[in-house]
Amino acid sequence: MTDYQAYEDACEKIRAENAILLTEFVAWLKASGLSEKVVKNHHANIDFYINDYLLYEDALEAKDGVDGVSWFLGDWFIRKAMWSSQASIKENAASLKKFYAFMHEKGLVSKDDLVELKQIVKEGMPDWLESMRDYNNAGIDDPW
Repeated sequence: MTDYQAYEDACEKIRAENAILLTEFVAWLKASGLSEKVVKNHHANIDFYINDYLLYEDALEAKDGVDGVSWFLGDWFIRKAMWSSQASIKENAASLKKFYAFMHEKGLVSKDDLVELKQIVKEGMPDWLESMRDYNNAGIDDPW
């Protein structure tokens, strides 16, 4: 078996696990009284994070994704998601906080990981928004 095939097999297994997590996450969100539209947005944001970003270069499980949030919101999302904007960065940060709170309630991430995630978001947000501004304005000073 090649390294690539092993990676693909691991990703396939993780995607199946993620499908279950996403179903449970949606039920958890609905139980908290959020509107269908908000639930749908959180689902889409987390689906992108756990099934695209966390599997992009390595086969990382959702429970191991806390450490990737800063790079995701501050760089990867800005470059890879054509719908990225300052508002979508904030929305994704909110979704990630909710998702990892859900993961903590399930016992899949520690309280320390959840606290760390919230601190990463709080401290990183100004820089991420500035990176988004810079990315959108990259060609303004370049007359050709």
